[in-house]
Amino acid sequence: MQSGRRFASMYVREAWRRALRRVALLRLKLFRHSINVPERLIVAPTDLRSIDSHVADEILNGRFLLAGRMLETSGKSPFTFTLPSRPFAIRLHSFGWLRHIRANKTERSSAAARAIVDSWLSIHAGRMEGIAWEIDVTAQRVIAWLSHSPVVLQNADRGFYRRFMKSLAFQVRFLHRMAPYTLGGLELFRLRIALAMASVAMPARASTLRKAAQALDREFDSQILPDGGHISRNPRVGLELLLDLLPLRQTYVNLGHDLPQKLISGIDRIYPALRFFRHQDGDLALFNGATSTLANELISVLRYDETAGQPFKALPQSRYQRLSGGKTVIIADAGTPPSGGALRTVHAGSLSFEMSSGRHRFIINSGSPKFAGHRYVQMARTTAAHSTVILNDTSSSRFSPSPFLNHAITEPVRTVTVERAETEDGRDGIKLSHDGYLRVFGVLHERELTLNGAGSIVTGRDRLVVREGYEHDEPLKAVARFHIHPSIVLQQSDGESVLLTAPDGESWLFSAPGNEVLITEDIFFADSSGICGSDQIEIDFDLAEKTEIRWFLSRKG
Repeated sequence: MQSGRRFASMYVREAWRRALRRVALLRLKLFRHSINVPERLIVAPTDLRSIDSHVADEILNGRFLLAGRMLETSGKSPFTFTLPSRPFAIRLHSFGWLRHIRANKTERSSAAARAIVDSWLSIHAGRMEGIAWEIDVTAQRVIAWLSHSPVVLQNADRGFYRRFMKSLAFQVRFLHRMAPYTLGGLELFRLRIALAMASVAMPARASTLRKAAQALDREFDSQILPDGGHISRNPRVGLELLLDLLPLRQTYVNLGHDLPQKLISGIDRIYPALRFFRHQDGDLALFNGATSTLANELISVLRYDETAGQPFKALPQSRYQRLSGGKTVIIADAGTPPSGGALRTVHAGSLSFEMSSGRHRFIINSGSPKFAGHRYVQMARTTAAHSTVILNDTSSSRFSPSPFLNHAITEPVRTVTVERAETEDGRDGIKLSHDGYLRVFGVLHERELTLNGAGSIVTGRDRLVVREGYEHDEPLKAVARFHIHPSIVLQQSDGESVLLTAPDGESWLFSAPGNEVLITEDIFFADSSGICGSDQIEIDFDLAEKTEIRWFLSRKG
């Protein structure tokens, strides 16, 4: 009954938000011709994202490789074709690929970029519908057009220059009007960054500069937690924000403007959280929507880090725990799903963990796909896609079946307890529990993780506590899953143990005395090249026979 009321409330709020947004959009369309067109741009902010001259060459030859798909245009505008996928369309309309063309620095590349932008202006500038005008896509496009305006406007005629500026000014107004009806999270933060960037890169009144800075400050207050994590609990969001915030900060400084009050302190707060989530191989942990990270993007951000130091042992507000010893790192999800718009992207991975050693990640979560369709994105959110225990094939937090709500979590884990313990012999451990199965099955999941000081032995214990007097309509069957990184080779040692070997020869023995340990096929969603196959370790147990399993990981050699 309670979840039904929650679902109905979420549905009504979303319907009301969409209705108000349609009204605001109609008013914007009616008065779109009253916009003031600026004469010029003042500055082009830098772009810290990686560039690839090969991608530029492909685009100049009429081949667009975006989001894992290829579109062959034979010299025509890509906007005249049926696009291969939604992720491809998002990348194309966002114009982030302009950075690759800018790397060429030739008149031919500028002419090609200008022709593609001109095509977008002719086809999409006046329509205000579809993927091209989704709020986050528009915010990314504004940032890209501002950052890469030199390549687009080089030797441009007056007519194109004015069309470009008129559309850019209108897109800025569109973002301003849509801000009150935008779901919180990264989408709203990026919108505020785009508006702040536009306020300094385009001629603007002092009041416009001040209001954009104040609005950005509010996002730091509402979205960046005291420990530096983001309210979405997605480790990668901090990186995404820094890739835009760092150029914005530098643009304010270069032009001599007063910086938003929270900009410097907010950036400094994000960095320690980013280091917290960084594994030994340099990649970020795969929790709550995180996907693969390009090493050069992370490095380009970390070189501006002025808060350098050892990673924290915990992020208390973000609700993550970290164990480290020797060259081994364990990161565990010790939190409940966040509220608000983040319920549409958060994963049901309570008590899941990842483990890396040396230059390799061994145990991971399946991560979120970069380019795949909606079905795979939703599969990646389930408990089964995380290194934790799942009961009766039911996720610990349940999702809405409604596409209207983007399958938001409507029955979240409500309570997660955390106890931290360090022993005199150097062992570091955590004891966690969550109540995600308590209401449906009358079961509490407890997990203990311990790492010795040398980082060579991991001890694990999973216990399912059945509430006394709770009657079950069906047998309770649990599966403890340990998802293995695709680069790791698994070999069955015996019925109770599996050997994990990295490409450089480092190996760990996984064992669970008294339990059958299985190697089964798996899917890794977060590979940089797209979804790929991998393996996982499984331990199945029936709660009628046992309610607790113990398992160990020990480095060999």
